[in-house]
Amino acid sequence: MRLSRKFTLFTVLPVAAVFALAVSTGTASATTTPATPGAGTSVSTATPSVTSDANTSICDKYCDTRDPALAVNDRIAVTTAAGSRQLQLHMDDGDDMGWAAIVNGAAGDEVWMDRSFDGGQTWTDGSKLGDTITPSGDTGWRTLMYNSDNWNTNGYGLLRACGLPAGSSTINCTSWARTTWNAGSDKTAAATALMEYYNPSTGLFNTTGWWNSANALTAIIDNIRDSGMASYEYIIANTYNLNLNAQSGNFTDGYLDDTGWWGLAWLDAYELTGNSAYLSTAETDANYMASYWDSTCGGGIWWSTAKTYKNAIANGLYIELNAALHNHISGDTTYLQRAQAGWTWFAASGMINSSDLINDGIDLTTCGNNGAPVYTYNQGVPLAALTQLYLATGNGSLLTTAQSLANASTTSTTLNTNGILHDPGETAGGGGADGPSFKGAYVRGLAELNSELSAHPYTAYLQQQANSAYANDRNTADQYGLMWAGPVDQSDAARQQSALDLMNVGS
Repeated sequence: MRLSRKFTLFTVLPVAAVFALAVSTGTASATTTPATPGAGTSVSTATPSVTSDANTSICDKYCDTRDPALAVNDRIAVTTAAGSRQLQLHMDDGDDMGWAAIVNGAAGDEVWMDRSFDGGQTWTDGSKLGDTITPSGDTGWRTLMYNSDNWNTNGYGLLRACGLPAGSSTINCTSWARTTWNAGSDKTAAATALMEYYNPSTGLFNTTGWWNSANALTAIIDNIRDSGMASYEYIIANTYNLNLNAQSGNFTDGYLDDTGWWGLAWLDAYELTGNSAYLSTAETDANYMASYWDSTCGGGIWWSTAKTYKNAIANGLYIELNAALHNHISGDTTYLQRAQAGWTWFAASGMINSSDLINDGIDLTTCGNNGAPVYTYNQGVPLAALTQLYLATGNGSLLTTAQSLANASTTSTTLNTNGILHDPGETAGGGGADGPSFKGAYVRGLAELNSELSAHPYTAYLQQQANSAYANDRNTADQYGLMWAGPVDQSDAARQQSALDLMNVGS
């Protein structure tokens, strides 16, 4: 089993309510006097003189520029070399604050912190926090404490320590990290790292696209349900209100799979909140998708309103959304009939190949399997669709079929190398705009099936994926890359969404 961090989750209140809360103290990995140096080096506990301070406006439990001597605990989150010196980023997790220290140094060494509210992409707001110079006679120095987050603006931040040794022109910085506030477990840490990309002005997630944001919202909703941490529930209404009239309205657009992702997100939101507006929107989305069903190649919905392609993802989502709606609407027959017709067509379409893997779509000239790659999300969505259809009908053969598909995808060497899931052609820095979201959708569907099978046969597989990603594909900011076998290639909201889906079901 993977070793989880042993910090207490500090709060599950909505962020707007936290400002007035005295946050309880977690158990840090080490409790020492502030700015404890390496062997043979001292760090002065005197209050440093601040030569410049770009941003002292944040007040959460305490205001910026608090004395580290008042810290309730001291965890050295990350260190790095700066020539012969060492830079340390310290965290006071109980107060959601941090400070920087430089040790093994000399008079004239400069040390400061950077703070980022967009996942480490920029740090112009609050750069060189607490910038201070090691005075004569000291070999180590530290900044004052600054908040990791801004609870007043729903800003979720990262900190890093930076320094410039005396006589050097080379600036060194630690990697980014944060306190354990709303990050006390693997899954809540992954959720908070995803929230660093959330843009409250657009209601979407920066660094990724429209349909990926639907999946990111779903991952956050599922995390609220799985972890019990409700701090980010406010984004449901914010995203809905800001985007209800976007694209073609009601979360529809020119691509039917996009509409399906959003429909499922709003059904998920309805399950969590009971807000009937979300259920109504999910119904609107399902009806919109149904309007693009026709007799070409015997049935199925089109991938887009241009009607140039029929594929697995659009039709898998169509089945899942309609079956799930039936399971939420008493007396329904329409959505159930659509879901059943959708699966009958899907099963006969030829997209499921002889290895029980699902290729991307059909060739309209032959109405048969087009031989396109077996992307992971095309394997996962039908598992969720069949599970929902089973719940709607009680037909056990649907679970038998789903398990055959799941067995194929979890053991396929095309999709798994040394037991770790990947998409065909997956490489560092790759995946384009869409691919990084695929594996999250896969594990979400697999977990849904797993929960309905009495033996839960895929639990170990899901845990294996989570263990690998946590150990090999995660940085000090709890951001995950594309390849769950590692190493971290880059960070963005789509990669983080897939990792959060994984942590929700596998950690």
